Amino acid sequence: MTAVPAPPPSPRHPADSMRSLAELDAAVTHCRACPRLVEWREEAARVKRRAYQDWEYWGRPIPGFGPRDAALVLVGLAPAAHGANRTGRIFTGDPSGDLLYAALHAIGLASRPTAVSRDDGLELYGVRITDPVRCAPPDNRPSVTERDTCRPWLARELAFLRPTVRSVVALGGFAWQSLLPALASAGWEVPRPRPVFGHGARVLFPAADGGPPLELFGCYHVSPRNTNTGRLTTAMLRQLLTDAAHSAGLSTSPPPH
Repeated sequence: MTAVPAPPPSPRHPADSMRSLAELDAAVTHCRACPRLVEWREEAARVKRRAYQDWEYWGRPIPGFGPRDAALVLVGLAPAAHGANRTGRIFTGDPSGDLLYAALHAIGLASRPTAVSRDDGLELYGVRITDPVRCAPPDNRPSVTERDTCRPWLARELAFLRPTVRSVVALGGFAWQSLLPALASAGWEVPRPRPVFGHGARVLFPAADGGPPLELFGCYHVSPRNTNTGRLTTAMLRQLLTDAAHSAGLSTSPPPH
C-alpha cells in the first residue's frame, strides 16, 4: 500500500515568533498581508484630506497603545483613514478618539483628555487600546478574511498581557466577534453557548491553565453614528469604562460634575 504523504505544515504567522510585546508592536507596523488594505491605507496617506495636507501621514498598520502591564484592554475595530492612519496612534485624531480619551481622562485613566498625535505626551494608566484589524479599511469595513488574517496579532498581544490583564472591553459587535477566538488562542476558555454582544454585557472567561479569569464587557462603539444619535452617551461610556476598570482592579476618579 502506497503511503500518502502528510500535508505540509501551515506556515507560521509572523506574530507567533515575537518574543515580547515591544517586538510585536514594532513588527506589526511592517505587515503587508492584506493587499486591499495596503492599497487603501497608502492611497489615503498619499491623497490626504484637505484639512491635513501639511501632515506626513503614517500610512502603515497601527500597533497597540498603552503600558505593557495593563490590567484593562479596550478593543476597537480598525484605524480611521484620516485618524490613526494619519497620526500613527490608535484612536488619535478622529471624533471617536476624542470621545474615548476624554472619557478615560474623566475617570482618571488617561493623562489628558485629547489625543492629537503620537508625540503629544498622552499616557494611559493601567489601560491598553488595540484593534483586531490594524490597517484602515475602505468605508471602515474590513472583510471577514482580513479580520481573520489579522487575528494572530491580537491573539499574541493578549497572550503577552495575560499576566496582568483582568478585563477587556469590546467596542462594538465586530470587536466582540473578533475577540472570542483571539481570547481562546491566548489561553482563556470561551463559554458555550458563545456569548452574545450587547451594550453592558459581561461574561467571565476562565483561564485554561487555572490562572485568573478575564471579564469581557460589551460597549457600543464610540463612533459618531452612535454618539450623534444618542445610542451611546458620554455618561453610558464613562459608567461602562468605570465598571470594567474596577473589574480589572484599577481605581478611578469620579467624573467632574
